[in-house]
Amino acid sequence: MPATTPGTPSLLRAMNDRAALELLLTHGPLSRTRIGHLTGLSKPTASHLLARLEAAGLVVATGTDGGRPGPNAQLYALNARAAHVAALDVTPDRVLAAVAGLTGTVTGRAEIPSAEGAGAVGQVTRALRAALEDAGLTLPALHRVVIATPGAFDPRSGRLRYAGHLPGWHSPTLLDELAAALPVPVEYENDVNLAAVAEQRLGAARGHEDFVLLWNEEGLGAALVLGGRLHRGWTGGAGEVGFLPVPGRPLVRQVARANSGGYQELAGVQVLPALAAGAGFDAGVLQDAPRAARVAAGADLLRRAAAEPRGARLRFLRSYATALATGLASLVAVLDPEIVVLSGALITAGGDPLRALLEDELAELAPSRPRLVTGEVREHPVLRGALESALATTREEVFDTSR
Repeated sequence: MPATTPGTPSLLRAMNDRAALELLLTHGPLSRTRIGHLTGLSKPTASHLLARLEAAGLVVATGTDGGRPGPNAQLYALNARAAHVAALDVTPDRVLAAVAGLTGTVTGRAEIPSAEGAGAVGQVTRALRAALEDAGLTLPALHRVVIATPGAFDPRSGRLRYAGHLPGWHSPTLLDELAAALPVPVEYENDVNLAAVAEQRLGAARGHEDFVLLWNEEGLGAALVLGGRLHRGWTGGAGEVGFLPVPGRPLVRQVARANSGGYQELAGVQVLPALAAGAGFDAGVLQDAPRAARVAAGADLLRRAAAEPRGARLRFLRSYATALATGLASLVAVLDPEIVVLSGALITAGGDPLRALLEDELAELAPSRPRLVTGEVREHPVLRGALESALATTREEVFDTSR
């Protein structure tokens, strides 16, 4: 197809088509009259547009707007089955997968344990096929897959960095092996970056161009959004703040081999028992919990403290807030973000009491005072961000009707 030029009928049609599709995505089902009103198109032009999009399989007629005076008007909706995407959230303990249609509604889910010694390709394909089966689809139905992992794939070498704790993901040929196993476009992104994508599209960071997301679950991490875009750094390692040297902890040398750093040792999940004991607050089962249960136990501990924040519980929350603020102050001093989004099971479990204490501590340690907000995407934010990333690219392709 020859390229269109400004002002040509084909280009104007494509622009109107895209505007209508965006409206249906944002507002849900709309009548022909409503689409004409919102786009400024005449009724005949809106009718031709909808007929064209319906013939292309991008919109479907769905019900009528009953309950109003006069004849019922036909409603049109974005066809969720016009394209499908998948997302996977990979951790050392499990792989979580989800499939969604073009509207973003999840239609299939699966979770598989990361079997000891199992390779990354096997983990990914098993989880993906299980989610597709749950959605009633097969692999050829997918337009794009986004895989979230700790660390980041170095764009120069193609190897996963900053994630030594993720077994089976460090082969130098891994990306080629995954490409051979998945005959569909695949993207890879850091898990915390994708939590920030979820908050930017759906949650607490909507409308904000410059923000930091601080994450704490099994590991401490941050996502940096500058000018509305993720900042990944030269090797993909921007935001790996767990390695950050901080006051109050000895320097960790050769951090890549140790897979840890000062900030992780100061404020990670593993320090919560000592912080609780120092405050005189019973940590319960957290002290002896296995790795897979530490986050849930730590979140429960923080939730109990935040439910009645006084005495030993308040002292515990304050010590945790001080630990978090110590590393966060460096990020704030360098980046001066508009807001800081607090995310991850451990931080959100502390609720408003922890957020308020952290805000007070940060005001003492950092030169600027960004607003601290709690993340709003609570159900699998990494997976949701991966879906949103896949959907954004797929919609760009599908909505471009000039192709």
